[in-house]
Amino acid sequence: MIFLTVLIWIAVFLVIYYMTMRLFFEDEIKAAMDRDPAATSYVEVVFTYSGFHAITAYRITHRLSKMKMPFLSRYLSQLVKWVTGIEIHPGAQIGHGLFIDHGMGVVIGETAVIGDNVTLFQGVTLGGTGKERGKRHPTLGNNVVVGAGAKILGNINIGNNVMVGANAVVLRDVPDDSTVVGVPGRVAKRRGKRLPGGVNLDHSSLPDPLQQALERLQHEIDHIESEIQDHHEKAKEEREKKD
Repeated sequence: MIFLTVLIWIAVFLVIYYMTMRLFFEDEIKAAMDRDPAATSYVEVVFTYSGFHAITAYRITHRLSKMKMPFLSRYLSQLVKWVTGIEIHPGAQIGHGLFIDHGMGVVIGETAVIGDNVTLFQGVTLGGTGKERGKRHPTLGNNVVVGAGAKILGNINIGNNVMVGANAVVLRDVPDDSTVVGVPGRVAKRRGKRLPGGVNLDHSSLPDPLQQALERLQHEIDHIESEIQDHHEKAKEEREKKD
């Protein structure tokens, strides 16, 4: 009888928890459903996605931070980090529709600002540089995708509709509608075609600016060699005519 009562209370708690998540975090649940092909249901996202758990916990710790309870908010955020592997400082400002895919090793600094419909993959760091105070973490616009292992460091601005390639290290501002790759990060494409809805998750077609530069250089070398060859052939023909 006691065991059955406990099961009933657990079931009631889970139902209340699920309905609460659906009520207050509908944007984050939909973001996971839209951007993760492995997501099969809202129930799965609410109960099994560590990225979703980290975001919901951040909303609570952020509110506590604004209520002038820094120790409690930081302590809770550290507990969440131990459970999820994702560290989000309570002081960060995060818009709606954030999706953290897998999420292990994701770090979001205190003064980071994240816009709406942003996607972060595992190992992403939105960090600072040095010991400066004030605004020292990056600002991300809307519809930004940051690939696995990428590092965005310092008080820089990442524009809207930007894609940051995996393992890129971004240290400078990035304009809207750009693709950034490499170490240090370089803008490899601007105002490229994007998928409907503004969020492009295709990491298989990122350009390589070094490869493109080498190909252009090789093309120029081939062109110069061709002109030199033509010049030598014409000179040879002229000498043969004179002879």
